[in-house]
Amino acid sequence: MHDESLKTLEVEIERILPGGVGLAHADGHTIFVSLAAPRDVVRVQVDRTRGNVAFASIIEIIRPSPARVEPPCPYFGRCGGCDFQQLGYQAQLQAKVEIIRDCLHRIAHVELPAEFEIHASPNQWHYRARANWQIDPETKELGYFERASRRVCDVAECAVLVPTLQATLEDLRAKLGSDSFPAGVRNIEAVAGDEGVSLAPGWAGFQTKNVSRRIGDYSYRFSADTFFQINHELLEPLIANAIGDAHGTVAIDLYCGAGLFTVPLASRFEKVIGVESNPLAAKFALRNLQSAKFSNARIHTAPVGVWLNDHQTESQPIDFLLLDPPRVGTENRIIKGILGLRPRHISYVSCDPATLARDLKKLLAGGYSLESVTAFDMFPQTHHVETVVHLGQERPWQVAEKS
Repeated sequence: MHDESLKTLEVEIERILPGGVGLAHADGHTIFVSLAAPRDVVRVQVDRTRGNVAFASIIEIIRPSPARVEPPCPYFGRCGGCDFQQLGYQAQLQAKVEIIRDCLHRIAHVELPAEFEIHASPNQWHYRARANWQIDPETKELGYFERASRRVCDVAECAVLVPTLQATLEDLRAKLGSDSFPAGVRNIEAVAGDEGVSLAPGWAGFQTKNVSRRIGDYSYRFSADTFFQINHELLEPLIANAIGDAHGTVAIDLYCGAGLFTVPLASRFEKVIGVESNPLAAKFALRNLQSAKFSNARIHTAPVGVWLNDHQTESQPIDFLLLDPPRVGTENRIIKGILGLRPRHISYVSCDPATLARDLKKLLAGGYSLESVTAFDMFPQTHHVETVVHLGQERPWQVAEKS
């Protein structure tokens, strides 16, 4: 492809790949097309190439896919926040199922059953209870980064925010030009709870206060400067699936955060150990356990790898181990540490199918078998998806031939 910045092609989108891009082929090249829908026929402009792979943007929709809808957000395509608004909701769910299926087959050599399904979000819009807003201190623009850039897309209304966060965004925007705006602040974390909004750093009448959310039988406290899941309407079924009917003597919760899984685990096991590297999140986890009146759980403030290395001589059998790592997945030494503990059952909660598949391959090679895989649409209007995998030492699962 010569003069790639001006090269245009007519292609048909075959399917949606991990990462949310559309797949097409032309001129002996594999084409990755952003913001596409499966079966779109489009004219694209090649933005860059790498070997025989081209990355392209749509400049004309010649024949729209049956799955394509008109994105309702005026910032779609420029704002980097959502990349699935061009798909009807059922098409979004199907694309995420195929993304998980593709990653597990290609990386972990595992075949999902044909009837594999995904739990839809109760709210396709206005579900997001957490946001990270970017600020340009010179132009006073407030919103999210533009797609593939560090420029701020000035957003007056965000269609995926819960109403209380949308009201906060409007309040911040109204006060952004005031002299009280804190110097040097380029982004603001915001999270909504049952009794209001927590902001970090605090400003414009909003404080970095503790808020809470009732999930099932328990209430969790957290703040804007600690992590808590964004789609609160799906948390109860997510917790139920991640823990299942597990019960016994000892359970471990790695990357436990504010104790989302630690608290219900304490109702099922005689002894529970939570491990969290963030000191503030660990304090919230302990507080949430105390609020639920559980005294059988301990929280260790330490990096997961360090804690595992220090507890390889743990003599007491581990009945259940849950891990909920960040999007990058977990490290080789952590997988090795988990295998060294040899828990009877592992529950892996992941927000990235590719890193999940990478880690799952190692756990399967370490002697575990796959019992179940379940998906949850925690992030409507984006390609991101939450997956819960259960591993045991007895029940087999179909493993694909390596390709």
